[in-house]
Amino acid sequence: MTWKVWTYPTSLTIGFQRSVVVEELDPALIAAVDQTEAVRYRPRTRYDRTMRYFATVSLGDSRSAIKASDVLVKVHAKAVGIEPLSGNPYDANDPHSQLWIHLTAWHSILYAYERYGPGRLTAAEESQYWEECAVAAELQTCSPDDVPRSREGIRQYFEEMRPKLAGSEAAQSMMDHLLNAEVMLPPAPRALRPATWIINKAMRLATIATMPQWMRKMAGLRQSRFTDALITPVMKVNFAVASRSKRLQLFLLPLLTPSTLDVVAPVFLNVPPQNPRTYTPAEAREMYGVLRPTEEYERFKGLVANKAAQREGLDFEEVLGPVA
Repeated sequence: MTWKVWTYPTSLTIGFQRSVVVEELDPALIAAVDQTEAVRYRPRTRYDRTMRYFATVSLGDSRSAIKASDVLVKVHAKAVGIEPLSGNPYDANDPHSQLWIHLTAWHSILYAYERYGPGRLTAAEESQYWEECAVAAELQTCSPDDVPRSREGIRQYFEEMRPKLAGSEAAQSMMDHLLNAEVMLPPAPRALRPATWIINKAMRLATIATMPQWMRKMAGLRQSRFTDALITPVMKVNFAVASRSKRLQLFLLPLLTPSTLDVVAPVFLNVPPQNPRTYTPAEAREMYGVLRPTEEYERFKGLVANKAAQREGLDFEEVLGPVA
């Protein structure tokens, strides 16, 4: 089911844009984002790397997925500090933060598929989708047991998260920034700028249309129900046309996320795997000698907490090894 939903053209566009926009309502996440400022000043690079990670987890081979998981923990290890609204510490590898990112992405990809793609999955298909979401959670520090297994469960999760979210000035600014599709589009020649403007505007309207009213209010976003209704058929037709040609999608993909092409192309072109067996994350970790994300996370926290290591001035690469 992951392949069915994630290979539809809504995933890399509206689905992904919605996920990164909604994520910013988490005070801990926006604090980590503000710390690096890479999302604002190197958006295409961050978009490309994030898309490659998600593509590898959902479509790639087990070795690549488990290695990407290891790199993710190491990259997030640097994102620690104090959240300015509450004064509480934040840690990008915290299991609760990782669960928020994970579920926001998987829910947004599915919701975009339902609204602008073929429509809702069957009950059995949706159940399988969330089971696969739980498997993917094993590649992050969050627990698969915390992943809801139904539509009702995911709704309950967001309701429980709602009081913990905040539409701070930083969050609203970043959400507005990420609603600009130009952060993921390559620079366009002057002759194509009108088309780029239209694509950007359509994606912004379509993404906002997927957000509930309480979320829009928190984010400081306004859009009429008429606009919500109007943009839906327009986007459905465009995505339906794009979905008919995998080769067209492969032509456009390098324009959006060049590093993702080698992960997606074998799936789109039905290239048979060298080894058809599917490995669990646990089997893959054992095969390739990679610690579980939670183990790596605990190891890192223990090293940082060690006063002797702090006195020696060990940096992140000395503690965790080089980050690819």
